[in-house]
Amino acid sequence: MEMTLQLTIDCSDPRRLVAFWSEALGYIPEPPPGGHTTWREYWAAMGVPEEELPAGTGDTPESIVDPAGQGPRVWFQQVPEPKAAKNRIHLDLKVGGGRDVPLAVRTQRVTATVERLVEAGARVLRVMDEPDMGHYAVLMQDPEGNEFDVV
Repeated sequence: MEMTLQLTIDCSDPRRLVAFWSEALGYIPEPPPGGHTTWREYWAAMGVPEEELPAGTGDTPESIVDPAGQGPRVWFQQVPEPKAAKNRIHLDLKVGGGRDVPLAVRTQRVTATVERLVEAGARVLRVMDEPDMGHYAVLMQDPEGNEFDVV
């Protein structure tokens, strides 16, 4: 039996996180299937009751996909409650190239990505700069406070 992986992120504003994480991961908003113009139209055609589709739901994509088809689909599930605590799971955006790449080069790559993501709405929480260990990473938060690392 084939298995696929979907990452689901609870949030209050799926459109905002679709835009942010598309930029962060190089993904694209997932187009609705089967020639439908919106996800809402697709869900209605599947028989999802109107009362389960609040105003605005599915009018724009609420998921993103890897255009190369290799990474997991990411769905931003709208929930009523705000984020209340530290994530128990987080993403590592590995942009540095690994320990075979000189620390100065990895630091430069991480810094460039961090600057791009701050411009897109992220916030830096902590820089983990440990040259004696050959490590450089930055702990960040997305626009809704979900933690992730750029390494």
